Amino acid sequence: MQVTIRDLEDTDLETFFRQQLDPAPHRLIGTVMRDRDDFMAHWEKHRKNPSVRLMAILANGAVAGHVVSYVADEKREVGYWLGGEFSGQGIATRALRLFLKAHRERPVYAHVAEQNPASARILEKCGFEKVGANQRPCPVTRGVIAEGVYRLND
Repeated sequence: MQVTIRDLEDTDLETFFRQQLDPAPHRLIGTVMRDRDDFMAHWEKHRKNPSVRLMAILANGAVAGHVVSYVADEKREVGYWLGGEFSGQGIATRALRLFLKAHRERPVYAHVAEQNPASARILEKCGFEKVGANQRPCPVTRGVIAEGVYRLND
């Protein structure tokens, strides 16, 4: 499978919206789905932020998901999302490697829900090391969710 990344296009947002309607990943990572208006407002806010880097992930030419980097608490963070039909095929790993090669600012951090070992493996394959753990509020359970904190230095 050919995996590429490219700058975000307006038409990608509809695909991203449909992909985030799958409840399974939200349960896994402790997030909630957004309705269309909230989803589009969220993305528009990030697209206007000059510190945010957004790239679409393509698998054999189809929009498979996205990879994003942003600054939080004065640290560069990275995250990614794939549509369910694209999971488990190595797409996220290849896309993240391409993104990290194109965007060389280091260190870069990622936070992964402890119950999501597949995402932790993706980070480790890309050179990230687990450097800590924390907890964050979980809107799904109204409790907390444990996260691993990962860092890439080079």
